[in-house]
Amino acid sequence: MSTTLRKPRDRGAIVCFGEALVDLLAQPPSTPGAPRQFVEYAGGAPANVAVAAARLGGHACFVGMLGQDMFGDMLLTHLHGAGVDVDYVRRTDQAKTALAFVSLDADGERSFSFYRPPSADLLFREGDFDDRCFDRVAAFHVCSNSLTEPRIADTTLAGMRRARNAGALVSMDLNLRPSLWPVDVDPQAQCWRALFEADLVKLSRQELEFLSPGSGGEDGVIERLLRQRTRCVVVTDGAAPIRWFTRKRQGTAATFPVTAIDTTAAGDAFVGALLRQLVLRNVRAAAFGEFLDHHAAFDDALRFAAAAGALATIRNGAFAAMPDADDIDRLMQAAA
Repeated sequence: MSTTLRKPRDRGAIVCFGEALVDLLAQPPSTPGAPRQFVEYAGGAPANVAVAAARLGGHACFVGMLGQDMFGDMLLTHLHGAGVDVDYVRRTDQAKTALAFVSLDADGERSFSFYRPPSADLLFREGDFDDRCFDRVAAFHVCSNSLTEPRIADTTLAGMRRARNAGALVSMDLNLRPSLWPVDVDPQAQCWRALFEADLVKLSRQELEFLSPGSGGEDGVIERLLRQRTRCVVVTDGAAPIRWFTRKRQGTAATFPVTAIDTTAAGDAFVGALLRQLVLRNVRAAAFGEFLDHHAAFDDALRFAAAAGALATIRNGAFAAMPDADDIDRLMQAAA
């Protein structure tokens, strides 16, 4: 029997705010001494989450600013082609669309060289939000890449608060990229401001370690979050088991063994699939705590998300790597 609902009724939108950018993925040289080549892929963490949710049948909206350039055109085309609602995307000729040059090691782990700032996504302001994108918002998702400058950080926080006032579940994947921050700025203070606004927080093991100084270690980070609005913290660590923490309990969830070639979109696929599962179950902020106490439903949602994250590593790219429901069904059934 399939583990995934088919053609589910739309229960609200998953709105993802922040950057969309072009990943230029380095290719192995065709012959020794040949010049390095790069292949363009559509990406950007919040945009990836929107694509992941849309690929799974969700109503996903991407909200952000793209440049009036060829890369902005490319991203808009790919978002639309993936089934993402792009009605609330803004365009500007004041800056170019951001680029990220990506290289992979033998295990598919990536390293980035960003061409940002300046970039179009950093120019989005609170007044650029369309009121309609909050009318049916079920979940609102952000990451720290839209916190790197004061004005875009204020916009991000304003969006999170508007979504909360609309009853939405607010999600944040820290997705920390230190090279995006000014060299004289410690990201911690700005990151904590946004983390305190989130109902659901997703961290990598390295990000948990980053937040630990000044918070009493890893346990102190978790406690500090759960004392605020956060109801659930999820910590991923590649192929290692997922750790999760709520106000009442904690535990682990198994991952799925795959042969990874590109880990760029793994975390975004995980988040997109988890948010899709929450929206399918009609979970908003007010019902999130009750859902977390429903052990079987929470475990099922985490398992589904873990399968999505694993499958996103077996293909190159970000948008291009997102699995559909049939892919996830097959992996889950094979591991049963």
